[in-house]
Parts: sequence; structure tokens; C-alpha cells
Amino acid sequence: MHDPRPGRTLAVGLATLLLSGALAAFQASGAMAADALSQAAGSYSIDGSSSIRFAVDQVGGGGIRGSFASYKGSFRIDGGNVGKSSVAITLYPRSVRANERRVEDFLRSDAVFDVADYPEITFRSTAVTRTGASTARIDGILTARGHARPAMFLATVGRQSGGGISFHVTGAIYRSPYGMGVGTPIYSNLVRFDMTLNGTRN
Repeated sequence: MHDPRPGRTLAVGLATLLLSGALAAFQASGAMAADALSQAAGSYSIDGSSSIRFAVDQVGGGGIRGSFASYKGSFRIDGGNVGKSSVAITLYPRSVRANERRVEDFLRSDAVFDVADYPEITFRSTAVTRTGASTARIDGILTARGHARPAMFLATVGRQSGGGISFHVTGAIYRSPYGMGVGTPIYSNLVRFDMTLNGTRN
């Protein structure tokens, strides 16, 4: 039947066209986001512009805030199956920084890191699980002071460029199972990590 209101027909047609375009754009942006990890497929070396920070809270406020200045590592992102990706990182606790020399010396001593006998802390992934459009859970084994224990971190894709990628990585571990429980319960047994890992494509 002929619609006697041509203006209404035109408006409906334009609205339908705009809605279709918006839906297509939304679907396209969603596809791009969903592929954030896949698009970054490749092997990377963790470079010196990264930041590896940690914090141990204290009863009543304050606590220890520090970072590691020396480290090395690599990660591989499998674009076809993120679950086949892997991460490996080594920290050198002698490089710990905590803004106060006496705190740094204490952390390096045999009461905490014992850098003389255990110069490295390592993490090796055992499983990588996609948890979102640009996020993943990384399970692995953290080894410190001769103790190897399961640990878990969460990673989010940050910036991407032609030859590199950045991840924001967070996680927490209990320090007493590694023989570093000194100071508890005044100082928290939980060590919180906040890291920015920048990778350069190999």
C-alpha cells in the first residue's frame, strides 16, 4: 500500500541506515578489541624501560615500597591460541631500591632476599588463560631463596607499536612460604606487585 507520508518513509529509511552503520561500527570495534592479544602475536624481550614495583603494608600505615632495577625476561604470544603463550622473567634482588639505604641493605640481607646465596628470583609460566578482550591470567612457578611455589598474575595489554608492546601486570604473593616472613604481623605477609612490562619484538 502506498504511504501517503513520504517524509515519514524517508525518515524511517535514514534511521534504519544510521542504525545499521552504528551496529556495524560497534561490531568492528568489538572484533578489533577481541583481537588485541592475537594482533600482538610474536616473541618479545622485556626491555629496560619496564617498571617492576612492589609494596608491603604495615600495621597503622606506611610500609615498604620498592622496585627492582635489574631484570631480564621474555614472553611469547601465540596469536592462534593464547593458551599456548609463555612468560619467563628473572629479577636480581641485589638491585632492589626502596628510597632508604638501610631498608635496601635489610632487604638484601639473609633476613629477606639473601642475595649472597640466592642472587636470582625467577618466574616461569605454566599456563596462560585469556580472560577478556585484552586481558589474560598467567599462572606459573615463582622461585626465591630456593623455594618454588605457584603464583598467579593478571596482565592487560597496554600500548602497541610496530615493534613493541606494553603490559600492565599485577599480582600478590605471600612471602613466608619463601622464608621471608620476617616482621610479620607488623608488616603484612602479602607482597603486592604492580608492573609495567615493555616488550621489544625479537
